[in-house]
Amino acid sequence: MPRIQIQLPTQFTFATEIALYVGHINYGGHLDNALLLSLVSEARARFFQSMAYTELDVEGRGIIVADAAVQYRSEAFYGEVMVVRMTAADFTEKGCDLLWCMTDKASQREVARGKTGIVFFDYTSRKVASVPAGFRARAAG
Repeated sequence: MPRIQIQLPTQFTFATEIALYVGHINYGGHLDNALLLSLVSEARARFFQSMAYTELDVEGRGIIVADAAVQYRSEAFYGEVMVVRMTAADFTEKGCDLLWCMTDKASQREVARGKTGIVFFDYTSRKVASVPAGFRARAAG
């Protein structure tokens, strides 16, 4: 089976730093693969916050994660500070992909890269909704 290959953009519209705590580390002494997605979720929340949105209120619509793909590149360890860069791309009528890259701040070593597919959702009507125009304009840079 072929491995996932994720092509990153040359520019990202957002970056945040997240320190690795002991709770992020597994029995192998490095960042747990499942907790990497938790760190990406935190970065995603900060991405929306940077535009004065929340994941439940992007111009009156929420988001739902539709899919996720991860390509692990190297280990990460307790005490390291990860820089997570993120940008929106590949917009459709109802959603987009959030492309991201995680690197160690000190060494610039790439730890992981990925994409999270999101769709917009109207929680009042319980239906998928269109991408808010303001978000589309701001998120893609």
